[in-house]
Amino acid sequence: MGADLALSSPAPLRPSPDFGPTDRMRGWLVTLVLTAIAALTRFLNLNEPTEVGMPMFDEKYYAGQAWQMLTGGGVEDNPAYGLIVHPPVGKQMIALGEAIFGYTPWGWRFAAAVFGTVLVLLVIRIVRRLARSTMIGAIAGLLLICDGTTFVSSRIGMLDIFQALFVTAAFGCLIVDRDQVRATMARADAKGRIALSWYGPRLGVRWWRFGAGLLLGLACGTKWSGLYFVAAFGLLSVCFDHAARRAYGVPRPWAGTAIRDIGPALYALVLVPLLVYLASFGAWFASEDGYDRYAVGNPSAGKDSIGTGGFWSWMPDALRSLWHYQGESWSFHTGLTNSAGYHHAWESKPWSWPMGLRPMLYHYSDTGITCDQSVCVKAVMLIGTPALWWVALPMLAWALWRSATRRDWRCAAVLVGYCAGFLPWFLQLDRQMYYFYAVPVAPFLVMGIALMLGDILGPSPCARPTSGGRSWVSSERRSLNLLLVCLYLGLVTANFIWLWPILTGAPITVGTWHNHLLLPSWR
Repeated sequence: MGADLALSSPAPLRPSPDFGPTDRMRGWLVTLVLTAIAALTRFLNLNEPTEVGMPMFDEKYYAGQAWQMLTGGGVEDNPAYGLIVHPPVGKQMIALGEAIFGYTPWGWRFAAAVFGTVLVLLVIRIVRRLARSTMIGAIAGLLLICDGTTFVSSRIGMLDIFQALFVTAAFGCLIVDRDQVRATMARADAKGRIALSWYGPRLGVRWWRFGAGLLLGLACGTKWSGLYFVAAFGLLSVCFDHAARRAYGVPRPWAGTAIRDIGPALYALVLVPLLVYLASFGAWFASEDGYDRYAVGNPSAGKDSIGTGGFWSWMPDALRSLWHYQGESWSFHTGLTNSAGYHHAWESKPWSWPMGLRPMLYHYSDTGITCDQSVCVKAVMLIGTPALWWVALPMLAWALWRSATRRDWRCAAVLVGYCAGFLPWFLQLDRQMYYFYAVPVAPFLVMGIALMLGDILGPSPCARPTSGGRSWVSSERRSLNLLLVCLYLGLVTANFIWLWPILTGAPITVGTWHNHLLLPSWR
């Protein structure tokens, strides 16, 4: 009888408010325990390997430039390099560690280890909110702890882990903002205010979305590829707003989104990141010797072609100098192509990234190393844990299916984050690329796999007693699914432990080194 009444009711159906699990204390306990484990793995022997106290791989750029910032008034003096090609935020983070520990391996890697640890915490909390389950959040945390890509990136003084954290934190802010918008709409619906306007209610100041804008600005201030996430997350936020207005019966949801939401979204997710990006160059603006600081309006700089006239002459010379500097950086990046003769033994193309088919060798040494054999080596390879990364294509197919057939917003949101860090690179395939460009994708890979495992587990069994064999079959099936999920988590953990020597630069025999290179493309 109740079902018939519900089906015949003329009132529009409303989504029931559901904004996350209620076991807060247990949720934070699980989060903190897993974060402590992540910290232990990220900080253990952080100073290894380092030959004669020198940075390894691209640390030679960023560790040195961060030290220059720390000792030279906040800007890089750029000795021996023709151009500073990345914005300053990531190097400013590295400089914070160097301010504590000096120009040492601990100094230039400390901030990366902190960010890699906090990234695990964020992914746990984000997935917990997405799945409405503390257990699924814990699964995501365990998977990320055992991901070789983010693990190695957390133990080297490079920029990728900083960008990964900023974009993941921005994503988390948008998820919280979505829940708050729905809560606002639910309150307005309860008070009968939805139908008072064709466009629905105004949503007020949205601080979580503003926070996402700040974080996206920091992501762009680390690497320009943060712009891809600005575009993707801006569209995601607007789609969240439209879905909320439509779900709560706003008469004209598209018009309401266009009038009420797009303008504030452009402010929070475009203008705010731009202002943060400019603010990240504050030390450069204040300097006298920053790279290209006086490129405009200074004929003695030898760049008269820039001049002081033209359409943009009303802009301050400092801003135009920064624009010129960014133009030179753009020319460097666009000119770094295979067709121009730039090749690297470990470069890779984006189609190989989802499964980590072409990893990146950061360090290799076979001199002065002792182990059980006469000839031993140390190696650090950026490589995704195969048990995790080789599930990427099934996960993406499952997420697409869930998004298209079940209208699962969680899967759609994770796909947006994943694709923002992956698909744009197909637009410039001639460019020299490396696997570490995929580091910001790793958190979204883990989120997708955790949600997929949650789907395998299914909903919690009903606590009330039932009769008949069907309940027993359901319980048996859930137990089997739980066993499969536990076996998979065990496989990922074992795979990570097996990779440990080539992720950390532990002394190993030559035979062990070759045994770890599973695929020909890993050599």
